This record gives sequence, structure tokens and C-alpha cells, in this order.
Amino acid sequence: MRLHPQERIDEFVAAGWWRDDPAWTWDALFRERVTERVDATAVVDPANREALLGTPPRRLSWTELDAEIDRFAGVLHRAGVGVDDVVGTQLANTVELVVAYLACVRLGAIVSPFPMQYREHELSTLAPVAGLRAFVTVSRFGDRSPAAEASSVGGFEVLTLDGPARFDTTPLPAPKRHPSDVVTLCWTSGTEATPKGVPRCANGWNVIGEGCAAAPALTADDVILSPFPLVNMAGFGGVLVPWLLTGATLVQHHPFDLPTFLGQIAHERVTYTLAPPALLTGMLRAPGLLDSADLSSLRVIGSGSAPLSGRLIREWRDRFGIEVTNFFGSNEGVPLISDQHTVPDPDARAAFFPWFGGPGLSWPNPTSAGVRTRLVDMGSGAEITAPGTPGELRVAGPTIFSGYWRGSAADPFDEQGFYRSGDVFEIAPEDPTMLRYVDRARDLVVRGGTNISPAEIEALLLAHPAVADAAVVGYPDDVLGERVAAVVVPSSGVPSPTLDELVAALRAEKIASYKLPERLEIVDALPRNPVGKILKRDLRERLRG
Repeated sequence: MRLHPQERIDEFVAAGWWRDDPAWTWDALFRERVTERVDATAVVDPANREALLGTPPRRLSWTELDAEIDRFAGVLHRAGVGVDDVVGTQLANTVELVVAYLACVRLGAIVSPFPMQYREHELSTLAPVAGLRAFVTVSRFGDRSPAAEASSVGGFEVLTLDGPARFDTTPLPAPKRHPSDVVTLCWTSGTEATPKGVPRCANGWNVIGEGCAAAPALTADDVILSPFPLVNMAGFGGVLVPWLLTGATLVQHHPFDLPTFLGQIAHERVTYTLAPPALLTGMLRAPGLLDSADLSSLRVIGSGSAPLSGRLIREWRDRFGIEVTNFFGSNEGVPLISDQHTVPDPDARAAFFPWFGGPGLSWPNPTSAGVRTRLVDMGSGAEITAPGTPGELRVAGPTIFSGYWRGSAADPFDEQGFYRSGDVFEIAPEDPTMLRYVDRARDLVVRGGTNISPAEIEALLLAHPAVADAAVVGYPDDVLGERVAAVVVPSSGVPSPTLDELVAALRAEKIASYKLPERLEIVDALPRNPVGKILKRDLRERLRG
């Protein structure tokens, strides 16, 4: 199934951004790695697997993984799964998740991953939209039975994959697949509304994966630790595709547990992993935590999904020799990467992204090739060319998807064919070759008619030693429309900060007075969706209450 128009595929192939080559499909890439790597370790289970699933952790070589993929592909084939059928999956980051994904790919089916946190409500809402033929999950996950939950929804066959794939002698078909065929159907994170279906092809994913592999300079000798649920852009573009492209070792982790995470880094000699800014900050602030941790193998940490601070990047580099790469992306294909190669200064790397697609600009990261971007004023629709003026980022090119699945949302493209991201950026006044993230358009606080970027204030708050995590949202005001509220998780072992203390720290940074928080809420944890993004709608509702 090809959703991109043929003329667009031909254009991207002719330009060298995409490939008209069956060897560029995921199954072909995997088979190539099997030939190259043979008995090298391909994938490793979470160390705490037995507590979650009741079975011991496993390690599979590339050859062993290939055999399990064949066996489970046979199970799926016997269940009637074939080319372009949509197979839902609800699996933790384990060996079986990789088996299920690549078994679907081997049959020419479309993988539609669901986060483990989803229950009957989400499945019954999204399964009809996806048109699921089958659903792969586990019998047990902690104290839950995801298989029983899925079975209660009905409308598709439920298959369990709790350990080694069952032996099946059914001869497998050999479908002819093109890298422009749909390979995944992911779901938007749903921070503001019902998730939308985002279909993507291997060609589109591989362009992003090449850039995500280039930023930490991954090779077959690397060991990648994957702590984010492998269900969206961070998992596929940031982990699975770089693994397929390089033949590195993939170490799985789920759900997040800090002692297990640090233990895996030491035991598996992990060289690259991912972590959100709040976790990177919390690890540095926890008394004595990193003094006893063995991080000597770790070279690079990828981060994103929330503002980073230059102080944070600098401390990881100076204390441990570990670089932090700043990623900004979306399931739809927005691809911005600020790494140590292109942006060596930590303050600039935290604040700015190389302007992929900027007029007359070129960048060494391969993902930037073919990307076109424009900033558009959200009121007038005029194109922005002057630094310091916020506007919506709109993107076109080989990383961008073809449109939402079966009309599950309105047309996301503008009159020029650019994807309307809903993300607000500005051309950096300090360096007009860079873009500075302002915020999600819907998250901007409008105080007395003036736009305030929560992301800017959040980055400054996270630098305060008493703040472990922070979100900034607007709350209603009869006079100004909205005022600024800070919602803060305090650091452990120190008194909770007061509003006066935080305002004083922000004033010391010389920010404009109208941006200062006028309300402080202390919470134990910020509400997040299944892939870790803060649910600001919940915070706004709490403040309205």
C-alpha cells in the first residue's frame, strides 16, 4: 500500500533522498544484518523481565532472532495475516516486540503499536479506525492481562507472544515490497485530543533513522539502550531504524526503573541511550547517585520532548565526558537535530536547532537533505523571514508523512503542501542559520495580548536546584485573559521552592517581568501520556478548578 503519490515518490527517488530498491525495505535490511553479524548479539531483554512477564530475560543473536521472526511470521500467516493487513501490537520493550514487528514486516503487513498503558477504552476507540486484522500482546504484564482486555474489545484475533515464538511449519509467502509501502501505523501522542493515525513507509523512516544514527555516530560496535516505549518517532526513528542500519546491539528497557537502567548501562556496556531532560536533571541532582554508577562506556545521550538547558548539557559533558544530543521530532516527520558535531556549544545546542531547509543552508546531518521549511505568522498567514518573530513551523520533503490514516483527522497540509506542525519557532536573532523553539501553538500563554513561551520559562526553572520537573501553563484571568502558573515537582532532599524564590531566580536571568509566574503549584509528579509528554490540558483543568 503506497499512500504517497507516485510523482512524489519519483521526485524523491530521483533526488536521491528515497530509494527505488527492495534492499531498502526493513526486512531486507534485517536480512543483510543477519548475514553480516551472524552470531553477534542482536537484542537483549530488560533485566527485570521476570517481574513483569513471569519469564526470564533472554539474549538473541542475529541468527536466533531471524529464526524466531520466521516462526512467528508463520503463526501470523496461519491466522490470515497478509499484505497490507494492519496488526495491532501491545508489547513492552522486550525481545518479543522486535520479533512481532519484523514478523509483520516479513509478511508485508502494517504494524500498529499501542502503548502498554492503553486499556479497553483506547483499544475500542482506535481499533476500528485502524481496521485491525489481528492483535499481538501478552497474557500477563504485571498485575494485568492485556490479552484478556483486548479480547473483550472484539473484532480482531488476539495472539499472545509471551516467550519464544511457537514453531510453525506453514510455508511463508515472499511478498514483493517496496520501501514506499506503508510499514507502520503509529498514533499521535494525544496530549490534547484523541490520537490520530500516522502511516509511514520505510523510505520516510529510513531518512530520519540515518540522521538519528549519524548524530551519535553509531556503528555495529555500539550498544543501544532503549528506555522509551518503542511505539512512536523516538522509538522507530531514534532506535529501531538506526539499529537496522548499523547492526548494533539493542538492549531493551521497560517500564522505566532507574536502578535497572543504570545497572544495564554498566552490565551491557551501553554506549548510547535516550533520556528526557527531567531524568537527566534528576540523576545529576540525586545525592551520590551517579558517584556509584558506572557510566564509563556511555558516549552520547539523546534527549528531547521538553526544553533542555545549556547548564545541563555542559555538566554531563564536563563531569562524565558524555555528550547530549537535542532532538525535536514528531510522528508526522518533523526532523530537527542539534548535536555536538554541528552545534558544539552547550548553550547553543540547548536553545537552537540547525535550520534544516533554511534558504541557502546545508548541513552535514543526512536527515536534512531534501527537507524544506517555512515559518508562517499564525494570524496573517504571511511568511516570516526576519529573526526574532515567532511563527508556525511548516515542513515538506522526504521525512513528512502522506496524511492521517483514513481521514482520522483534518487535512494537515497548507496550500503549498507543507505540513502544519503546530509548533512555534523563530529564526534565532543570535544566529539566523538556527531556529529557536518557542512552544506548541496551543500551549502559548497569552497574557494581556502578549504571547509567552512556557518552554522558555520551563528551561530556566529546571536549572533551579530545588526543581526536579516543571511545567508552565496559563490560568484564566478576567482582566488579562491568562496569567502564568508554574507547576513544579520539587527535588528530593531539599525544601520545596516558594514562588518568591523561583521568581527571584528568574529575575536573576534578566527575563521580562511579564513572563514571571504569578502562581505556583507543588505536585508529586506531572501528568504524562504513554510516551512521556506532559498533559498540559490536565494541568490547565486543575488550575481552572
